[in-house]
Amino acid sequence: MSIRLEHIDLAYGSRTLLSDVCTSFEAGSLTALIGRNGTGKSTLLRAVAGLGPVAAGRVELCGQPLAEMTPRQRAATVAFVTTDKVRIANLTCEDVVSLGRAPYTNWIGRMQDTDRAVVEQALRLVGMSDFARKTMDRMSDGECQRVMIARALAQDTPLILLDEPTAFLDLPNRYALATLLRRLAHDEHKCILFSTHDLDIALSLCDSVALIDTPTLYTLPADEMAESGLLERLFSGEEARFDPATRSVRLR
Repeated sequence: MSIRLEHIDLAYGSRTLLSDVCTSFEAGSLTALIGRNGTGKSTLLRAVAGLGPVAAGRVELCGQPLAEMTPRQRAATVAFVTTDKVRIANLTCEDVVSLGRAPYTNWIGRMQDTDRAVVEQALRLVGMSDFARKTMDRMSDGECQRVMIARALAQDTPLILLDEPTAFLDLPNRYALATLLRRLAHDEHKCILFSTHDLDIALSLCDSVALIDTPTLYTLPADEMAESGLLERLFSGEEARFDPATRSVRLR
């Protein structure tokens, strides 16, 4: 397994977001992380990336405890694409994607032929080869998001985390981007975890869905999540109890 959470607690100030979470995410799979606003989706992603603390428990990445990894080891294991709009006027798309090679270049960041080949492949995989010499300030939100995913691919990590990658896109581009992530997970054998509010995309295009219902995280295959009743539980506000034996929710 690529990501393993063992008895994780997460908090925001004095507020508990997640408690005693135990789950894992596998290589070659695309998982959507869903939940209401403010329930800790971004906090969880940042904790898995090593960019935020856990209150208790242990995170393992590719079998190695996150707490024991050096910054360089983390950079070679997990890539993180934030939800921020990125517009870098003075750098070409090729230059932006090349930043993903930072963990592997020498101390002055000089690119070798092998690095350039990785950058070219990353742009090709996201369908942006023709944009290599263009600057991002002259591109659409969807095109820019693909470039940022290419940068994560150039980082050549087995794990990719994305925080709301479809947030600023229209519906056709949301589906196009989610389809791209699915293909990368399956064809490149990446473990990809992304947060989203698009339930239809999560259920129709993802292999599994991780649902935050504070303070619990439920992780199920997408088809089982659709039938479990957890979504109805989350958005109806009714009290319920999840039965792990039947993987369903019993309303109280």
